[in-house]
This record gives sequence, C-alpha cells and structure tokens, in this order.
Amino acid sequence: MKAVVKYAPGVGHVGIRDMPEPTPGEGEVKVEVKFGGICGTDIHIYHDHYKSNPPVILGHEWSGEVVELGPGVDSVKVGDRVTGIPPVYTCGKCRYCLEGHLMLCDQRVSFGSGVNGAFAKYAVLPAKNVRHLPDNVSYKAGALSEPLACCVKAASLMTGIMAGDVVLVTGPGPIGLLAVQVAKAEGGFVVLAGTSVDEERMEVGKGLGADLTLNVEKDDVVSILKDLTQGYGADVVLECAGVPAATRLGIEAIRKEGKFTQVGLHDRPFELDFLKVLTKELKVTGSFGASLEAWDRTMILFAQGKVQTEPVVSDILPLAEWEAGFNKINTRQGLKILLQPEE
Repeated sequence: MKAVVKYAPGVGHVGIRDMPEPTPGEGEVKVEVKFGGICGTDIHIYHDHYKSNPPVILGHEWSGEVVELGPGVDSVKVGDRVTGIPPVYTCGKCRYCLEGHLMLCDQRVSFGSGVNGAFAKYAVLPAKNVRHLPDNVSYKAGALSEPLACCVKAASLMTGIMAGDVVLVTGPGPIGLLAVQVAKAEGGFVVLAGTSVDEERMEVGKGLGADLTLNVEKDDVVSILKDLTQGYGADVVLECAGVPAATRLGIEAIRKEGKFTQVGLHDRPFELDFLKVLTKELKVTGSFGASLEAWDRTMILFAQGKVQTEPVVSDILPLAEWEAGFNKINTRQGLKILLQPEE
C-alpha cells in the first residue's frame, strides 16, 4: 500500500513509499483510514525538530472504519466508526500512566512517529486506544478528534476556564479555532487574535463563536482587553500560535493572577521576560497532547453538538499530494488539511 513515510533521520526524508499492508496482532485492530489530518507535529518531524523512528508512516490525527480484529478483541467490532489515541505503547505503571496522562510517560511510543500511523489506506493500533465516533460525527469531523482533545485538556482541564472569564486565544489556526469553541463551551468571553494574513481564519473564528477578533498588527490588544475588563486585562490566555511574539503578547495582555496556558508548540527556545510572570503572580502552565479524561470529554462534546470541527477543514487532498498539503501549512494557507488515502 502507498504511505507517507519518514524514511530516514534528518531534515526532509519524507515521501510516498510502498509499505506492507498491516495485520492486527493480539489485542489490536486494523482500520481503513478515511481521513488523516496534517498536524504541526508532522511538519516538525519533516524538519527533524520532533523525535521519530524512521522508517515510519506519519499521521496521528485520523478517522476510519474497523475492518479486522486481532485475537482477544471484544471492545470493538468490524464496521465500527472510530478514531484513536496516539500514545499506543506506554509503561502502564508510572504515575502519569496511572493518572491517564499517557503523553507524559517516559516510555511512550506514539502512533505516527514511533510506530506506523495513519497516512496510508490501512493502519493497526491497540484496541484500547480506539475511541468510537458518535453517530452525529462524520468521518471528516472525526479526523479532528485528537487536536480537539488537546484543546479540551488545555482549556478545560489544565486551565479551568470559568463562566465570565475573558479569554484571549492567540493564533487562529486549527488549534486556536478549536480552543475558541472549548472556551465558549466553558462560558468564556473569547477574544481571538491574529495577524493580517489571518483575515480568513479570523472570519471562521467569528462563525465558530469568537466574541471579538483583533489584528495584532493594527489593534492595541493590551489596551482593548483592559477596556473590556475594567483596566485589569484578560483573565485567561490560551497561546495557540506557537510563536515567541504571541507568547510575549499573552504575558503582556493577561491580568495579575491570571492563568496563562501554552498550547502552541514552539520549534526552538526563545527569550521571555520571566520577571513579568513573577510580578504579575501568573499561573503559567503548558499543555502537551491530551489525557484520557480529555478524550472522554471530547466525545461527549461531539455527541452534544457543542463543537464543530468540519468548518476548520479547508482542504482535502489525495495522499499523493501530501507535499502540497505540507507546503500549505508551512506558508499558512488554509486551515486543517486532510489527506485521503486512494481507494
């Protein structure tokens, strides 16, 4: 079968390769992939900024149909519409595993970086990692389950947004647009900030519930937020751009004793005036991936219709056009780009 493979270490070294069709082993299921979403992590793997285990099929955001069961599987049946949790192998014994924070396990091996992922017609993963898509969720929408779960963890579980909080979301990319919806579901007044090249993305954000959109190149974001909050500043910042300027803006725009959560993934270290964190007595946290509780809540939000992921999809490309999809993301064209394996 054709697959998008990181075939060697180093920058680049990604291409279409013929790979053997997988067979499920004990406790595993085989799925026919309907859609695989290109994530920033895939781009980081391409540039060798994120650890991978070449040769490996990329892709950890996906939806599909179960087509075969390995021995001992009774939690899933053939024909089920599913998605899956990326950390497929963990120690199962450390405090992080026991608390459901699989992404933090030192022994973690993940789908699409450590073992073969979803940028192919078929994939295999442990049945315990499978999550059923609610009936009202299409395969297209379900392919964004993993990034949505990351936002649920960041906004709901790590940050603890409360009704009435003024929430600044920086970066109107797919993660930012999903974070807007989760923050709205928690009762926040959401301000979405982007740059001039993000105009179309900001319009999507308005349609998904952002109460106010700001252009950081034209608007005085800090002053506007203070005007909204009796001079204090944002109660919460969800930094979803993953660029130093956005992180610095968030630290400036947040009120004293505010809650700042870094969601976007920076690709290199950068300087930050941490004295402002200290003197403002900020509660600063990072949120990496999703937890089991976040996955459970994500499926509930889907079933309740509280979030919409299809509007975040801008392009569906055949698997063979993976490079065009990667380039679109690198040049900030479109939003979430899905790859569709050939029939």
